[in-house]
Amino acid sequence: MDPKIVNKGDRNKIYLLIIVIAALIGTNAYLFFKDKQQNKRFVTVSTEKDKLRLEVEKIEVELDKANALNLNLNEKLIQSEKLAREKIAELKIALQKGQMTQEQLDKAYAQINELKSFVKNYNDQIIQLQKDNLFLKNSRDSLANAVKNISNKASNLEDENSNLNVKVKAASALKLQNAEIIAFRTKSSGRKVEVTKSSTAEKLSVRFNIIPNELANKAHHNIYLRVFDPAGNLIADEENRFEADGQEMQFSHSIYINYNNDESTYVIDWKNPNPFIKGIYTVILYTDGSTMGKAQIDLR
Repeated sequence: MDPKIVNKGDRNKIYLLIIVIAALIGTNAYLFFKDKQQNKRFVTVSTEKDKLRLEVEKIEVELDKANALNLNLNEKLIQSEKLAREKIAELKIALQKGQMTQEQLDKAYAQINELKSFVKNYNDQIIQLQKDNLFLKNSRDSLANAVKNISNKASNLEDENSNLNVKVKAASALKLQNAEIIAFRTKSSGRKVEVTKSSTAEKLSVRFNIIPNELANKAHHNIYLRVFDPAGNLIADEENRFEADGQEMQFSHSIYINYNNDESTYVIDWKNPNPFIKGIYTVILYTDGSTMGKAQIDLR
């Protein structure tokens, strides 16, 4: 028998192997494109979930705004709001799940549209309630209650404003970013010469930068210096007084600076009315009723 002749059984096996390989290639291609479509679908669903979360937050903010009016709501409005809050909570939980089907997304959109309609109707009723309350204030009995409520609200508002002012003042305060002190003397020519010995020092020069602060008032600020000698004694005149950190203090020197939140470097020169002594001098800076920071220099 001729060896070049392939028997029929072997030929069938070859055909079957070709079919199997083609099927595997087709399956892999199908799975690749399916996985690609699923990934694309997952990204789309994730984007839709982010949009839904934003819509839910907007609805919740609208409800919070209505509550901030502190109106006396009737039982029906209270229950309606309660149901809306519960639905919002359910939506938040649903949106925290890893994946959502298109059907679940559609259902969430439908629920959000219902909530939007509810919030619009709810706000309309709140506005009408405000008008009704305004009308009732014209009557004697309602006027007495209104005065009492207004008095309480005014007191609470005053406390809130007071607390807010404290926070704003603290947030807008000027603070030192860095500060250094050098001692110097002035030659007969007028040129300043830096020194390190107490015996030759005539003045201290404080150089400092302020931490950038968008909330700070861009204007003139009075800077107060309190200088302490190595023994801890404040060097200041009795009549030089200011208030900071809730108490009256004496200051050694003061100047005005023009603050523009532009990272400027400021320099304050201070002349000691007494001879300098060996040791560490401490300078503390204040402005707008609060401490900015401090710096020190050690004179030999």
